[in-house]
Amino acid sequence: MDIGSAISIAEVIATVFYAFLGLVLMIVSYVIIDMLTPFSLHEELSGKANTAVAIVMGSVMISLAILIANVINS
Repeated sequence: MDIGSAISIAEVIATVFYAFLGLVLMIVSYVIIDMLTPFSLHEELSGKANTAVAIVMGSVMISLAILIANVINS
C-alpha cells in the first residue's frame, strides 16, 4: 500500500480547514476575554510582563483548545 492510497485529498483539506477554524476560534476567544477584562491583556502581558496574567491566560487558552478540539471531533 502506498501513501497516496492511505491519505485522500479530502482528508487533508478537512484537516487544514479544521486547523484554521480552531485558530480563528482561539483568536476570537482571546478578543472576547480581552474585552471582558477591566485592563488590556496585551499591555499586561507584553508591556508590564505580568506573570500571573500570563499563567491565567495560558490555562484559559489550553482549556479552550481542549473544548474546541472536542467540539470539532464530535
